[in-house]
Amino acid sequence: MKFALSIIALILLALIVPFLIPDVAKQEGVDPNANLPWQVEVDGQGGSKVFGLQPGVSTLSEVRQKLGQEIDVAIIAEPNETGALEGYYAQVSLGFVLARVIVTVDAPEAAIVAMRERALKAQHMESTTRKITLHPDDLAAVDGMPVRAISVIPTVNLDEATVIQRFGPPGERLAVSEKRVHLLYPDKGLDVVVDGDGKELLQYVAPRQFALLREPLARLPVEKPAGR
Repeated sequence: MKFALSIIALILLALIVPFLIPDVAKQEGVDPNANLPWQVEVDGQGGSKVFGLQPGVSTLSEVRQKLGQEIDVAIIAEPNETGALEGYYAQVSLGFVLARVIVTVDAPEAAIVAMRERALKAQHMESTTRKITLHPDDLAAVDGMPVRAISVIPTVNLDEATVIQRFGPPGERLAVSEKRVHLLYPDKGLDVVVDGDGKELLQYVAPRQFALLREPLARLPVEKPAGR
């Protein structure tokens, strides 16, 4: 290993402390209390703001301005599906929190079909999922499209207690397995997936569009309480 275990421990501590302890001391040029995942502003009219962005309103161009230009935009498609237009960041600093970020562009299905026809190439990702590279003309055009959803995968593991400490009690708790739980916050337009066997996932939409997150969960098998 290139780094001593003590250095690794310090790095991990720097990442996890903001989730656990409020008002972490500021580092030079960084405000630890800005653009953190649990800072969701709602406007009382069905809209929200997180990371300086408004799901359903802010465009992909605005995402670039707020989160950085190093975004990989492509169509991600399962077999026999049109696919979704997504932008992917391998690493973004959200305050002191490092995370992978995926934004879903609100593109009409017909537009995605047309982009696929003009696409330069397609490559397989995990399993049979395909990543379809856009034509340069389409890459330029999608910058003006709004972003429907923002998904965040923190580099540190979060437990349910930590999530509730930061986001408050959920409006609904949905256990889909022994180790996988959805903590739903309709008023924030947020679904936090706590996964004991994998990485946690935070999904943000405008509160008025919370059905985009909730309705797919109705089709999932839900764990029944013990003894029933």
